[in-house]
Amino acid sequence: MLDYLALQGSTENPTLVTILFTILLAFLLSSLIAYTYEKTTKQVITPVDYLQSIILVAIVAATVMQAIGDSLARGLGMLGALAIIRFRTTLRTPRNMVFTFASLAAGIACGVYGFVIGVVGTIGFCMIAFILKYSPLESSAFLIGTLKFDLPKTSDELPALEKILDQFCKKYTKVRYQIRKSKSKLKPNESENKNENEVEPMEKLISYEYHIKLKTASNGAVLDTALGNLTTLKSMQMNFEVTPENV
Repeated sequence: MLDYLALQGSTENPTLVTILFTILLAFLLSSLIAYTYEKTTKQVITPVDYLQSIILVAIVAATVMQAIGDSLARGLGMLGALAIIRFRTTLRTPRNMVFTFASLAAGIACGVYGFVIGVVGTIGFCMIAFILKYSPLESSAFLIGTLKFDLPKTSDELPALEKILDQFCKKYTKVRYQIRKSKSKLKPNESENKNENEVEPMEKLISYEYHIKLKTASNGAVLDTALGNLTTLKSMQMNFEVTPENV
């Protein structure tokens, strides 16, 4: 039976069993983090290179920490060596960066022989990631959008429109207000000369833009129907965008 105390040996001269156990545990913990990422990500196509990177970076971190040990000279030498390397790969989303740091933390914990800390921390991280996937924080992104529309300057339906927003939106705010003129239109001349056309006077319009957050996802279609009943509302656009995760 593998003696746990035997694995907590000297960091200066670790045994072969300790080294193998450390690398194996770092691999298992990082694999669990990669599995959690694959199951909780919103991406349709899972980036295989990123999943492999999550696993490999923990093994690298564990190896580096074992090589440094308690030696200050080794630590400074490793710091200088890593400073030469230029890391130009960027992570475009904070969530991907967090998973990378979680794998690094698991590898570092294994590398300094903090096995219990590494196991408990990784399991706790993965459990919370799954909880967040099924929490209201996950679905809130589908409820946030923008509403754009035009109203004639003479229209008095803006209070009625905001009353509809109060009914279906959790919160909303006006972010743009612009006065402009509509395009001119041609209409037949009713005078004796039937072949000539005259231009209708341009109508003044007010363009509005609102940021809205719906109470429920089903309120989007109902809100569209309710706003469609306003007779003077023109050029309405309602967009709900979800930012995809990119590596």
